[in-house]
Amino acid sequence: MAEVVHSRKSLATNPLKASTPLGAALAYLGVAGSVPLLHGSQGCTSFALVLTVRHTKEAIPLQTTAIDEVATIMGGAENLEEALLNLTKRMKPRFIGVATTALVETRGEDIKGDLKLILERRSELKDVKIVLAKTPDFEGALEDGWSRAVTAIVDDLVEPAGTAVSLYQQVNILPGVHQTAADIEWIVEAVESFGLLPVVLPDVSGSLDGTVPENYIPTTFGGTSVDAIARMGRAVHSIAVGEHMREPAERLTMKTGVPHTVLPSLTGLGPSDDFVALLTKISGRPAPPRLRRQRSQLLDAMLDGHFHFGSKRIAIGADPDLLTTLAGFFSSMGADIVSAVASTDNSPLLASVPTARVVVGDLQDLEDSAAARQADLLVTHSHGRQASERLGIPLLRVGFPIFDRLGTLHRCTVGYRGTRNLIFEVANIVLAGLHAHRPEDFTHAKPIIEETHHAGATPASC
Repeated sequence: MAEVVHSRKSLATNPLKASTPLGAALAYLGVAGSVPLLHGSQGCTSFALVLTVRHTKEAIPLQTTAIDEVATIMGGAENLEEALLNLTKRMKPRFIGVATTALVETRGEDIKGDLKLILERRSELKDVKIVLAKTPDFEGALEDGWSRAVTAIVDDLVEPAGTAVSLYQQVNILPGVHQTAADIEWIVEAVESFGLLPVVLPDVSGSLDGTVPENYIPTTFGGTSVDAIARMGRAVHSIAVGEHMREPAERLTMKTGVPHTVLPSLTGLGPSDDFVALLTKISGRPAPPRLRRQRSQLLDAMLDGHFHFGSKRIAIGADPDLLTTLAGFFSSMGADIVSAVASTDNSPLLASVPTARVVVGDLQDLEDSAAARQADLLVTHSHGRQASERLGIPLLRVGFPIFDRLGTLHRCTVGYRGTRNLIFEVANIVLAGLHAHRPEDFTHAKPIIEETHHAGATPASC
């Protein structure tokens, strides 16, 4: 069991974590016809927007209430009301997801009360679903913001348990923030292969998958519809991926009575088997031939790739659930986790990471420990590229943000197929670091021959 310790530095050097409101905004992007709205200053939204656009390479409809100096002192209710009215008039969204920032949370405003009063007196907003998640920057990180936003959506949009029964065997899927569009596509395909109907919340595979609409659309293009979210109570089961999705899954069960299962990870042979076994139990059907074939391909990839994982020293820096997932994957392939740095300590699974200790810190902590423990591979997001250059070891880019590579959202690392892809990616990084030996590399060859000759052997016998 790993010891979870906090870095004792008085500042963050090269921060590892992204903000909580940014995580909420990413979750809101998984709803069809939505506009995420950060309740704070323009600067808060600008940084979040730049990071998201660079990561996704897509147009992101992220908006702000533009709190200024006066509103910071007197209160931002008027800014919130004006923003909601302007967005409704100009962009005509079906859904507006509001995420608070530290600026308004520090003042201690009753933002939920303000929003309730706004909705009561403004008939212009009656056709728009508006959800508020309290996500101050000083609490948590990306996973926490995503979780709180999904919880708020469940609380406000899902219809409570009733007499309505779905015509299909509907299954709710609650993916974590570290699931890409390609990850969600594989999950959906696997669920459908059992004859089940998946409803994904949030579904960035429909809104951030690189689809170009024929006409300009100011809101998100794709994602889970508001109507589908309302009907999540008709499902036979809910499956959440990642410990940070436990709260929205439990809230959904409390509201609708739909049982849920939280899977810590979907990367690796064991976690993939657990997912398929759960679908088998829910549907009453055996695993289809396509998944059996993918499992066989993964086993072959594990045989081919384990030579390049054995005894490799891995340094990982990521959000808690992603860190736990990757550490389990590398450990199962025979690698050693010599350094583990988490953005927050908000997951009980950190203690299960297969290493001596997990540091809650930043990328400087990761770099220092990777250097001290002579790591062979650095695993973190794109802000770790300078550390990779200074240490002279390769970097596997994971998490958010990844802005110096293309195709991030189309990279699948879950299930049998995704785990196979990840094995190949890591093995190829290791292979790329090898070099062809030249005769002059073996500087010890001549002394060995001379020593043998003096011992009485002839050159021919050598």
